[in-house]
Amino acid sequence: MKTWIFVTAGILFIAGVAYSYQKNQNEMEKSIHEYKITLIDGDEIALSSFKGKKILFVNVASECGFTPQYAELEKLHLEHGDKLVVIGMPCNQFGGQEPGTHEEIKAFCQKNYGVTFQITQKVEVKGPGQHPVFRWLTRKELNGVESTTVKWNFQKYMVDEDGEYLEMFLSNVSPLSIKLTGLL
Repeated sequence: MKTWIFVTAGILFIAGVAYSYQKNQNEMEKSIHEYKITLIDGDEIALSSFKGKKILFVNVASECGFTPQYAELEKLHLEHGDKLVVIGMPCNQFGGQEPGTHEEIKAFCQKNYGVTFQITQKVEVKGPGQHPVFRWLTRKELNGVESTTVKWNFQKYMVDEDGEYLEMFLSNVSPLSIKLTGLL
C-alpha cells in the first residue's frame, strides 16, 4: 500500500512539473501577434494584422528632448513601410512629458512632424498599469529573449515578421541608425 502511495505521489509530482513546464513554454512562445492595441482614434487593431512585417514599438512623448525623433520615425516609416510597421505608444511616465489628450497628441504629431505611422492611445510602459505589449516586450518569460526596463521616452523595441522579439534600443539610438536599420 505504501509503495502505491509513493508511486502515485511520484506520478502526480511529475505530471505537475510537466504541466508547469508546458504552461511556461506556452507563455514564452506567445507571439506579439496575439496582442491588440488601441489606436489614438479609438480603433482597436490586432497586431496579427502585421504578420510578415517587422514592428518597431516606441514609447513616445511630445515634450521630450528626444521628440525630434518623430521626424526620423516618419522617415523610417516612409522608406521601409513595405517591410516595417512603426508604432508610437505615447507615455506620460517620464517627467510628465506627454501631458496632452489623445486629440492634442495626434494634432501635435501631425502638425510638427507630419506623422502618418501608427500612434496608439496613451499607455503605461512600466509599473502595475503596464500595457500588455510592453509587459511582453520587457519580460524574458514572455518574449523568450531578454528582460529589460523602459528607462526613458523613445526607447525602441524591434519584433520580427513572425512576432518574435529581436532587440531593444535605448532612447539615444536614432531610428535611422545602422544598428536599427541593419535589422531591416
